[in-house]
Amino acid sequence: MCLLYFVPTGDITRKGYEKKRAKLLAPFIPQTQSKTHHTDFLSLTPGLSSNPTSTPNAIPVAAPRQHRAHRSGGTRDDRYRSDIHTEAVQAALARHKEEKMALPMPTKRRSAFVQSPAENCTPPDTSSASEDEGSLRRRQAAISAMLAQNLQSPEYWINRSVQGSSTSSSASSTLSHGDGKTHNHSQGQTSVLADVLAHTRIESSSVPPDVTSTVPQDRNSRVDLPPNIAVKGMSRGQSCSSMMDTAGGVPAHSHVSTKIQQLLNTLKRPKRPPLSEFFLDDSEEIVEFRQPDPNTPKPEGRQIIPVKGEPLGVVSNWPPALQAALARWGATQAKSPALTALDITGKPLYTLTYGKLWSRSLKLAYTLLNKLGTKNEPVLKPGDRVALVYPNSDPGMFWVAFYGCLLAEVIPVPIEVPLSRKDAGSQQIGFLLGSCGVGLALTSEVCLKGLPKTQNGEIMQFKGWPRLKWVVTDTKYLTKPSKDWQPHIPTANTDTAYIEYKASKEGTVMGVAVSKISMLTHCQALTQACNYCEGETLVNVLDFKKDSGLWHGVVTSVMNRIHTISVPYSVMKACPLSWVQRVHVHKARVALVKCRDLHWAMMAHRDQKDTNLSSLRMLIVADGANPWSVSSCDAFLNVFQSHGLKPEMICPCASSPEAMTVAIRRPGAQGAPLPARAILSMAGLSHGVIRVNTEDKNSALTVQDVGHVMPGALMCIVKPDGPPMLCKTDEIGEIVLNSRAGGTMYYGLPGVTKNTFEVIPVNSGGTPIGDVPFTRTGLLGFVGPGSLVFVVGKIEGLLSVSGRRHNADDLVATALAVEPVKTVYRGRIAVFSVTVFYDERIVIVAEQRPDANEEDSFQWMSRVLQAIDSIHQVGLYCLALVPANTLPKTPLGGIHVSETKQHFLEGSLHPCNILMCPHTCVTNLPKPRQKQPVGPASIMVGNLVAGKRIAQASGRDLGLIDDQEQSRKFLSEALQWRAQTDPDHVLYLLLNAKGVAVSTATCSQLHKRAEKITAALLERGGINTGDNVVLLYPPGIDLIASFYGCLYAGCIPVTVRPPHPQNLAATLPTVRMIIDVSKAACILTTQTLMKILRSKEAAASVNVKTWPNIIDTDDLPRKRPSHIYKPPTAEMLAYLDFSVSTTGMLTGVKISHSAVNALCRSIKLQCELYSSRQIAICMDPYCGLGFVLWCMSSVYSGHQSILIPPMELETSLPLWLSTLSQYKIRDTFCSYSVMELCTKGLGTQTEALKARGVNLSCVRSCVVIAEERPRLTLTQSFSKLFKDLGLSPRAVSTAFGARVNLAICLQCHDARAGPYFDFCLLPSGHEVPPRGAPQSLPLMESGTILPGVRVIIVNPETRGPLGDSHLGEIWVCSPHNASGYYTIYGEESLQADHFNTRLSFGDTETLWARTGYLGFVRRTELLDASGGQDKNAHTCSDNVTLLQLLQGTFSHAPLFSSSDRHDALFVVGSLDETLELRGLRYHPIDIETSVSRAHRSIAESAVFTWTNLLVVVVELSGSEQEALDLVPLVTNVVLKEHHFIVGVVVIVDPGVIPINSRGEKQRMHLRDSFLADQLDPIYVAYNM
Repeated sequence: MCLLYFVPTGDITRKGYEKKRAKLLAPFIPQTQSKTHHTDFLSLTPGLSSNPTSTPNAIPVAAPRQHRAHRSGGTRDDRYRSDIHTEAVQAALARHKEEKMALPMPTKRRSAFVQSPAENCTPPDTSSASEDEGSLRRRQAAISAMLAQNLQSPEYWINRSVQGSSTSSSASSTLSHGDGKTHNHSQGQTSVLADVLAHTRIESSSVPPDVTSTVPQDRNSRVDLPPNIAVKGMSRGQSCSSMMDTAGGVPAHSHVSTKIQQLLNTLKRPKRPPLSEFFLDDSEEIVEFRQPDPNTPKPEGRQIIPVKGEPLGVVSNWPPALQAALARWGATQAKSPALTALDITGKPLYTLTYGKLWSRSLKLAYTLLNKLGTKNEPVLKPGDRVALVYPNSDPGMFWVAFYGCLLAEVIPVPIEVPLSRKDAGSQQIGFLLGSCGVGLALTSEVCLKGLPKTQNGEIMQFKGWPRLKWVVTDTKYLTKPSKDWQPHIPTANTDTAYIEYKASKEGTVMGVAVSKISMLTHCQALTQACNYCEGETLVNVLDFKKDSGLWHGVVTSVMNRIHTISVPYSVMKACPLSWVQRVHVHKARVALVKCRDLHWAMMAHRDQKDTNLSSLRMLIVADGANPWSVSSCDAFLNVFQSHGLKPEMICPCASSPEAMTVAIRRPGAQGAPLPARAILSMAGLSHGVIRVNTEDKNSALTVQDVGHVMPGALMCIVKPDGPPMLCKTDEIGEIVLNSRAGGTMYYGLPGVTKNTFEVIPVNSGGTPIGDVPFTRTGLLGFVGPGSLVFVVGKIEGLLSVSGRRHNADDLVATALAVEPVKTVYRGRIAVFSVTVFYDERIVIVAEQRPDANEEDSFQWMSRVLQAIDSIHQVGLYCLALVPANTLPKTPLGGIHVSETKQHFLEGSLHPCNILMCPHTCVTNLPKPRQKQPVGPASIMVGNLVAGKRIAQASGRDLGLIDDQEQSRKFLSEALQWRAQTDPDHVLYLLLNAKGVAVSTATCSQLHKRAEKITAALLERGGINTGDNVVLLYPPGIDLIASFYGCLYAGCIPVTVRPPHPQNLAATLPTVRMIIDVSKAACILTTQTLMKILRSKEAAASVNVKTWPNIIDTDDLPRKRPSHIYKPPTAEMLAYLDFSVSTTGMLTGVKISHSAVNALCRSIKLQCELYSSRQIAICMDPYCGLGFVLWCMSSVYSGHQSILIPPMELETSLPLWLSTLSQYKIRDTFCSYSVMELCTKGLGTQTEALKARGVNLSCVRSCVVIAEERPRLTLTQSFSKLFKDLGLSPRAVSTAFGARVNLAICLQCHDARAGPYFDFCLLPSGHEVPPRGAPQSLPLMESGTILPGVRVIIVNPETRGPLGDSHLGEIWVCSPHNASGYYTIYGEESLQADHFNTRLSFGDTETLWARTGYLGFVRRTELLDASGGQDKNAHTCSDNVTLLQLLQGTFSHAPLFSSSDRHDALFVVGSLDETLELRGLRYHPIDIETSVSRAHRSIAESAVFTWTNLLVVVVELSGSEQEALDLVPLVTNVVLKEHHFIVGVVVIVDPGVIPINSRGEKQRMHLRDSFLADQLDPIYVAYNM
C-alpha cells in the first residue's frame, strides 16, 4: 500500500519544522527545546483511500501560515536550500564516532597544488550542477555551531561501507590522507596485515638462489640486502603478491608503509553489498549480478489515466499569425512601449515602441530578401535558416532580427555569442548550425567588433562551425523598403517558424523546430493560462533567446501588446536587486525569474527597504521543476511578504525545449487554498516509486507542484526506459505531452526526432492507447491529487547506478549541506556519471576556494562520502576539487556538465584534490577464484596429453661437426687458430658517435692484445688458475681482449657494467656487490675507471680500501705469457654471467666451455654467419646473449661485428640506422632500449633520414635481445615508422633467453602479431578466440627455436607435460644450458631442481632446465605480407587469449589444414613477476600496457603488489598540474580491462622507474624505493 502525504501550507520548513527537527536530532542532542506545531496530513492511496470520504483528487485545505524570521544571506547555493535536508545530512554525519581522521591523505608535492589566481575569483556569476547561475547562502549560526560539534570521522562509515567484500585484493581500493597526519599503530599491526588477505605461493616454481647472501637460505626465504644497496635480491619462491615482510629492509613504520596499513585497516571488513558465495568458472558472465531484493518497493497503484488540460478558449479577434499581431500593434499602437532595455547599472537605456519595432523589422526583412544578393541570385530565400548572434545585453537588436526574419519568412536560429574559438567548440554550436544548414549570421555592429578575429581582421573560423556570411543589422545599414513592397504574412501553418537550440546530456546541441501554428498556439495557451492582458508590464530576467524568456518575453508579449522590461545577466551581476526595483518602479504585473534571481534579491534586499511588490499578480519561476526550488520560493516569500508579495503570486512552471511549456501554476485569488506539497522518500524515488518518508530516516525530498497541464494539452506518465508503457499512479515516470503548442522535430535529424516527437504510449498489455503522437519532455514526475503535476527531476540529471535511479540535483543538495564554506567556491558543484565496468559510477566535481587548505578539503570530501552514503545509499566513485573558476561554463555562467565530464574522461580537468572510492561503489566484481587442489596427472596416451598433442618443440639438428671444428673445443683455441690462418681478417669495428671506426681488431691484433693481458694477470695479478677476474670496461674492444686474456690465463672472467660517473651512489654499490659475491681475485679496467674506483666520491658509497687488486690495461708492456692455458675438459667453467632480474634479484650462472661452443655453433647455423658476413650490434655487452654476440660469436664464426655502444646514441640518435645503411648490414642485433630510443627520437625525422640517403632495405633481420615477453607494440611501431626507409615489415623479430639458458630462441622471419589473448575471464578448456576478438591482447612469437634446443611446456605444480596451446612453465634441454647457479656455498638440491629436473610422467629420463617463464607452444604456419599463407618460410604468427593467461589454460584452435607448419614458442612472462590477485595470475606488462594507453602524458608505468594491494607507478611526461588527472584514468583502465581495483596510484617524474641494462623494469627495486619514501613522488593517491 502506498501512502502519499501532502502538506497544505508550504515546505516542511514551515509547518511541522520544529517537530521534524526535534525528531531527527533527538538521538544526537540530549536536550533540544523546541515548540512543535500540529500539522494535519492528508493521506491518499492510489485506488484505495484510508478515509472513505476522501478521493484521490481531493485538494487539502490551507492551514494558518507561520511566518519565520528571515535568515541571514551568505555562502551556500540556495537553489538547494532546505533546513530539513541540511539537518538530515548533519544528523547522518553525527552518527559517526568522534575521533581523529584515520585514513591516509594523499601525498602531494607543494608544486602540484595548483590554485587559481586571486583575480579570477570574481563576484557572483556562477552556479552549480546543470543550472545556469549559482547563488550561495550562509546557514543559521546556531545550526552551524551544532554541526561543528557533531561532524565526526568517517571511519565508522568507511568500515560499514566495506562490509561483505571478499578478502581479495580486488577490494584494494583506498582513501587518501595527509603528510604526517597518520596515527601511530601498535606493534602488533604487522600481524594485522598478515590476516588481511590470503596469499598464494607458487611452491614449485624455478627459483635461483639469492647470491647476495652469505648464509644458506630456505627455498622460500628471502634475504634482505642492506638498505644502501641499489639492487635487491628476492626468492622466486615468493610470489610478488605474498610479500608480507618489510620489503628490502624498509622499516615497517616508514611513512608509506604506515599509510598503506591505514588503508588496509579501512578495507579489511567486507563491503556493504555481500557477494554471492561462489563464482562458477564455466559462467559466461564476468560480472557479479546482484539478485533482486525482495524488499525493493514496487508500484502498487492502478494504471494512470491520461490527464487533459482545460480546453483552449476561442478568441474572436486572435491574429492569424504572430507577424499579423506585430503589424496591428505597429499601426494602431505605434507609441506603445514594447521593450525597455537596461544599462549595466540597471537604469533604463532605451525603450523600443511597437511602431519602431515594426518599422525596423520591416526594413530588415526587405534588406534580407532584396539587398544581400542580386535580383536573379538572392542570398536568402524563404525557408532558409539564419543564425541570430546577439549578446544578452542587447535585447532590442535581437527583437528586430527575430521579427525581421519572421517577416522575411526565413527561419531564425538564435545562438550564443562565441567569445573564443575554444568556447564556440565546447558548446557544439557548430553541430547545430551544420544540421540546420545555416550559412548566414545576423549580428550587431558592436557584437561583430567583439568577435575573435584572425590577423587579417576576418572573423575567426570557429571550431566545428560551417563557413558563415556575417550581416550587421544596425538601423543605419538597413534599407527602407519601397512603397509597393509589403511582407507576405500567411496564416499560421505547419512550416517552421524558428529553431531553438537544446543541449543534450552528452553535450550535443540540436535544434528544436517550432512551427508557425505551434508558436501561435503556444502564445494562446500561455495567454490563457497566465491570463495576460493588453498593456501589462512584464519584467524578464531570463535569456530572451530560448525557453521561457523567449516564449513569454518576446513572443507572447508581442501577441498581447505587453511592455517587457528586459534585465540582462550582466545587470544582475552588478545589481542583484535590479529586477525587484524594476517591478517596483514600473508597477509590473508579471515577473519572469529563476530561483537564482530570488536568492540574489534576498541577498541584496536590505539595500532597498522601500520596494513594493504588491503590483505583481504573477511571479513565474521558470525552473520550478527543480525539486529544490520550493526552498527558494519559500525563503523569498518570507523576506518579501512584508513588501507586498502575496503567496498566491508565486507560480512555478515546468517546461522543456521539445514540448515547450508543460505545466504552470495558475495565479490564484487572494485567500484561495494554496497548492499542496509532498514529502517523499528518496529511497523510494531511487526505485522509481512514490513513498512518503514515514520512517525515522534522514532522507526526504519536499516537492511542490508546478500547476496543471497547459490548456489544450494531453499528458501521460510513461516508463523512462524501454517501451513507453504507462506508469502506475504511485510510480515515477517521464512526462509525455500531446499538444499543438510544442516543438515538431529536431531539425535535420529525422532519426532522433522519431524517438522523441512521435511516441505512442502503450498500456500494460503493450497495446497503444491511441494513434495520437506524444512528445517526450525529459521531465520525471507524477500526477498528484487534483491533477496537479509534480516534477522530481530530469532525465538528463538521472544517474542509474546498480538498478537504482538518483537525481544529480539531489546529490548536489546533499553535498552543499555538508558545510562547504571553507572548501567549495560559490557552491559550484557538478555531478555526473561515467560508465566503468558495466555500470554507471557517480563523480562529483567541485571548485575549491582559493584559500582552502588541503586538510579541510579532504575532510569535506570525506564527509560528503558519508552523507551521500547515508542519505542516498549510494557510493561515490570519484570526488574531485578543481581550482576556482576553471570548470567549463555555460553562456550564463553555470557549469557545463557534459563538457566537465568530457574533461574528466580525457584527463584534462586538472584537479587540485581528488579522492577515488572504487571500493565503495564497484560491487559487481566476481568473487575471487579459489586455488583448486591439483588433481591426478592428465591421462597420457602416446604423444597426447588429455587428447592434445604434447606442447613441445625443437630447433633443427646441430648437424655433424667437421674435423677442423672438432679440433677446436675451446673458444681460446678458435682465436689462436684464426690469428694463425687469417691474421689480417678484421673481426671487430668500434664506432663513435660520428660513425667513425675509432678502433678495429683483426684476428692477430686481438690475439696479441689478449696475450699482453694474460702476461699482466700472471705477473701483476698473482692469480691462480680458476680464480675469478672482474672485467670492468665500457663497451668496446678492450672488454673483448680482456675476456680472451682471462681464458688464456686460465681465469674465470666476470663482466660487470662500470659505474656511472655522474651517479656513483646508485651504481657503484651494484659493482661492489658483484665483486664481493664473485670473490674476484682482481679487477681488469681502464685508467679512467680505476681513478673513479679510488676517488673520494666512490668512498662515500663503498669502502674503496678493500678493492681487490686493480690492473690498468691501457698501457701494457709487450710481453707474451709463457704458456696459454688449455682446460683439461670442455665441462670446465668458461665464465660467469651475472644479471639483475626484473624482480631485483642478482643471479650469477656458470657457463662451461662446451656450452659456449654449442651456443656459438647454434647461433652460426641459425643466422648463417660466415667470414664474409657483417653484423651490427647496438646493445650493452655485459650479460646474456648480448655478451655472447659481442665477445664470442665473431671469434667462433669469423664474421665481422660492427660494435655501436648504446651510449653513443645519446649524442647521435641516427648512428645505428645510418650504420646499417652505410655498411649494408643484413643482420643486426639491438636491445629494447635502443629500439625505443630510435622510435621516440627519430619517428618524426624519417624524411630527413631519407634525404641523407639512409636506406634500410638491406636489413633482412633486426633482432631484439631480451629476457622477457616480446614488446609487440614497440616492435610494430618501429617497423611502421621506418617502413619509408625501406625496412621490411618482416625484418624485426625478437630473441628469448633465460638465466638457465642464455639463448633459446633467436631470429624470426615474420614477427607480426600472433595469438590473441582475450582479456575476458574465460574458463579452462574454451576455444581460443579468433583474431580481432574484442578486448584481446596480441602476442608475438619469441623467435625461432635455436638448433639443438628442445623446449616443453610443463605444469609448474605437477611437473607434468601440458598439451598444445596450454600455458605453463617453459623447460629447456640444450647442450648450451648453463651448468648451474654460482653460489659461494653451493646448494645441490636447488641446482638439481633448476638445472637437472625431470618430468613427473611421460619422458622421465631427459634432464631439463627450468626457465622460470610462462609460455606455450603452438603449431602454426607462416603468414605472408597480406596475412595469407606463405609456403616458403617459417611462421611467427598465430592466434590465442589472455585470461587463459590468467587461469593458465587455453585450447588449440587450428587455423589451417595445411601440413606446412612449425612449432612456435610464445613467451608470456616471468613466473617471478606474476601477480597473484583474485586467484588469477596477472602479468605486469599487461597492466602496464593498459595504463600507458590511458593518457598521452604517461611516459612509462610499472606495477607491483604490496600486501595484496596493486600499486601503479606512473611517470608523468607533462606538467605537474596533469598529475591528478591520471589517478581516475589509471583506475578506470585497470578496472575496465583487467577487472581489478587499483590500491595506490603513484605519480612520479620521468626516469624514476629503474631499468636494467637490457631495458627491463626493476619493479621490486621500485617497490622498495617507494616503501622507503625514496621516490619523491609528485602525488600518491590511496584509492578507497
